[in-house]
Amino acid sequence: MPAAVPDYEPDSIAASAFRRFRRRALWLLPLGLGLVFMAVVGLWAASNEAHERQALVQRLKADASSVQAQLEARLDVERARLRDAALRLSGIDDPAAVDLYSLPEVIAGFDRLWNRLVWLDADLRVLARAERAVKPGAMLALDGLRIRSRGQAGHLEQPVPAASGGREGQLLARYELTDLLGTTDLAWLAGRYEVTFVSELGEVIATSGRAGLQPQGAAVEQPLPAFRDTVLRLAPYDAPRAWYRSPGTQAMLAGLLALGVAASLLLRREVRQVQQAEAASRTEAAWRRSMEDSALVGLRARDTEGRILYVNRTLCEMVGYGAEELVGLKPPLPFWPPEAVDALMARNLNTLAGAAPAAGYETRWRHRDGQIVDVVIYESRLVDSEGRHIGWMGSIVDIGERKRLEDLERRHTEALAQHARLNDLGLIASELAHELNQPLAAIAGYSAGLKASLQPGAAADAEALRAVEALQRNARKAGDIVNWIRRRGARAGPAPVPCDLNALVDEVLNARQRPMQRLQVAVRLGLAAGLPPVSADRIGIEQVLTNLLRNAAEAMAGCPGTALVEVRTRQLPSIGVAPAAVEVTVCDSGPGLHGRSLDELCAAFHTTKRDGMGLGLGICRAIVEQHGGSLWATDRAEGGACFGFSLPVHAPVPVTENS
Repeated sequence: MPAAVPDYEPDSIAASAFRRFRRRALWLLPLGLGLVFMAVVGLWAASNEAHERQALVQRLKADASSVQAQLEARLDVERARLRDAALRLSGIDDPAAVDLYSLPEVIAGFDRLWNRLVWLDADLRVLARAERAVKPGAMLALDGLRIRSRGQAGHLEQPVPAASGGREGQLLARYELTDLLGTTDLAWLAGRYEVTFVSELGEVIATSGRAGLQPQGAAVEQPLPAFRDTVLRLAPYDAPRAWYRSPGTQAMLAGLLALGVAASLLLRREVRQVQQAEAASRTEAAWRRSMEDSALVGLRARDTEGRILYVNRTLCEMVGYGAEELVGLKPPLPFWPPEAVDALMARNLNTLAGAAPAAGYETRWRHRDGQIVDVVIYESRLVDSEGRHIGWMGSIVDIGERKRLEDLERRHTEALAQHARLNDLGLIASELAHELNQPLAAIAGYSAGLKASLQPGAAADAEALRAVEALQRNARKAGDIVNWIRRRGARAGPAPVPCDLNALVDEVLNARQRPMQRLQVAVRLGLAAGLPPVSADRIGIEQVLTNLLRNAAEAMAGCPGTALVEVRTRQLPSIGVAPAAVEVTVCDSGPGLHGRSLDELCAAFHTTKRDGMGLGLGICRAIVEQHGGSLWATDRAEGGACFGFSLPVHAPVPVTENS
């Protein structure tokens, strides 16, 4: 025998362990994403910082070029001023008498930049000189200007033309670079950078600074062609700070890190809650499975195509097939009886179309061993968590035992009903005994009269013929009553035929004419014309009308005033599913119902008459209800009582012709 193969392999164990680790480490995902985002932000900040530094270098170079252009422009202006001064000195005969300090151009030059002015003749002899002894107020000494070395000066030279057009001499204007740095022209530069003039030997000639500030980042140097062997150095005060040293960046990264940690902790809690919920769900599913398998009702889940998705143990035991044999099957199913497959298939399509009755439906299945199983199936819509219809859920109840008990109860009820009918027969016979006495007495009377009229010597006339006809009519009526009593004792119910209620009322009133006259009761008719026929057992309805008329006449006995019985008929319209009907009302002027309901009046042996049996109204109610009608009673508005009943209009059965 080969060795048993295990259900697992090392690879599957490793894969399962990896999945468990992945699920447990899932809560670290926000923290990891936060770190990745921080790294991306760091790279972006570093790249942005490099771009800013490059832009700063470009701006420094541009500003240095701008300074150079401004310095050259300033020197051009000073040369123009010096030329104006030279033109003013041109043609002076006595240079010794000239006061340079009196010339406006000279004063303006000292105010701007010059610190010494020399007038030389053609032989380079000094004709006149002037110096700026005190720094004029127009010169702006910058705060923080530190002069490391003086004497680094420049000269502006301008010829002084003679009056005759020959060369007469020249003006020399001396200025220092340090004075140039302190002018207002470069004030904007000192606000942004530390400006330094450096000699060719690397010696700092002059430098500017701002209190409490140190230059940041790399400096840019720019040679100044206007000043020999001099270099301009610019060091920015506001150089871009390293991104990782920025408080805002540090706060943002710290916030991201804190957010990632918080999100990871929250996700860890959620993961634990999900794991707990999954464990509870698995436990609940196990409990639900146990309860479903222990339920006495069969359960079946199907998709929208009728394919079985789930069955419980009860259903499997009901049909004799295992769950693995049923799940996945589509109709027709193996437990359907072969002779009912078409009907069950039609029922299945009806259910899948959503037309299954809410009250369920009965059908028959066949057990695997061939035994027939009577079941009731209740179908309901099966929806998923999002409310989408995905199939049908069926609850199947085995009603075989119930049907057996119902059959026994039905047989027992039929037996009791038969005995009750026989008992009712005796009651009806006693109730109708005096009804039979009247036609029989009439038969006897008419027979006696006929006998007398047919004595020898008596002439036969029309009265004799009418007497014979009345005798026959009453004899037939007596026979009909007897036959009706026999039908009541049998299993057969009433035999309704189309009947005209107005004609039936006239016939009953004619039969009750003498008793009414004897009791001095007046009769008023209100019969509606054109009434449709009703479906009625004529003898039974005659007994109902006779009983109501007799009760009305006897109820008014001994009452003051005129005894009046009013009989009305009318047609009732159809309401909803109820068919149209014809109503008969019998009203009297007696004492009324005294608050008694119809149920009390129809109770067995309940009577208000001295010699009454208390069965008449109960029998009338039973007869009317057997005809599909209803009996009612109410007090009359003018005094007295009204009893009435309604019968459905006769509906002819359509006749079909067989070809």
